[in-house]
Amino acid sequence: MKTKRSLNTLPNNQTVVTIGTFDGVHIGHQKIIKRLINTGKTEGLQSVILTFFPHPRMVLQKDSNIKLINTINERHDILADLGLDCLVIKKFTQEFSRLSAENFVKNILVDELNAKKVIIGYDHRFGRNRNADINDLKAFGETYGFEVEEISAQDINDVAVSSTKIRQAIIEGDIQKANAYLGYHFILTGKVTKGKGLGKPLGFPTANIEIEDEYKIIPKQGSYIVSSVIEDVIVFGMMNIGVNPTVNGSKQTIEIHFFNFDKDIYDETIKIDLLHRIRDEEKFESVEALKVQLVKDKNMALEYISNLNIE
Repeated sequence: MKTKRSLNTLPNNQTVVTIGTFDGVHIGHQKIIKRLINTGKTEGLQSVILTFFPHPRMVLQKDSNIKLINTINERHDILADLGLDCLVIKKFTQEFSRLSAENFVKNILVDELNAKKVIIGYDHRFGRNRNADINDLKAFGETYGFEVEEISAQDINDVAVSSTKIRQAIIEGDIQKANAYLGYHFILTGKVTKGKGLGKPLGFPTANIEIEDEYKIIPKQGSYIVSSVIEDVIVFGMMNIGVNPTVNGSKQTIEIHFFNFDKDIYDETIKIDLLHRIRDEEKFESVEALKVQLVKDKNMALEYISNLNIE
């Protein structure tokens, strides 16, 4: 998949385009994207997604504290895996938001993206103040020579999922629901850093994960079963998100104890798939009581992993 951050570097191939932030690239998004890709293949067009970063709400609502399901790099990798030809990441600015609907169509869709076809939801709105709709886009299509394929309300509503619902599930720690809506495991991407070494004396050495993108949503505090691909090998483990109250911690950390793993991965950036939630974070009466619980958590995690279908 080609990735472009500058519109004036695109090839001259005719394209089929869809537009959106696609946070989460969930099963509803995937339905649209698969239609886009299949259309490109059958009609000999390059499949293109025009997406925006930062998220428009971050720019237009300065007090917005929206957290995103995917970092822009995670979104890129998920779209690449789906088979998209080209991802265009347009920097969203106040100036861009004031672009009129017709200028957006002519300057970007037609002149820059060379759109022959645009696939878009029935409720899509665009242009300054989002004052143009699907009917305006169809009219522009007649003027500028591209076809508009409308995704109907029924098609969209058949998949009762939204990025908002997924964010809420993640905040509540309902990873199973979030994963079902996403169609893949929720991901955390971060750099492995040195922690305080509190887990090693307990027999549970951990890798601390630092999430560098502040806008990335973090799940509810607690323990989770996780996996990661490290040096092309799937490694399982259990992750704790929390403040370590048993040892009077105060700062939230993300720590992972990998099973049967002893390689030095400090300063490496890794992706963590969240598979299943074990429990809430608790304050135990002693460090020894915490160790007993960690053994129970590990046994539960190993049993869960043993029941997974791994190719």
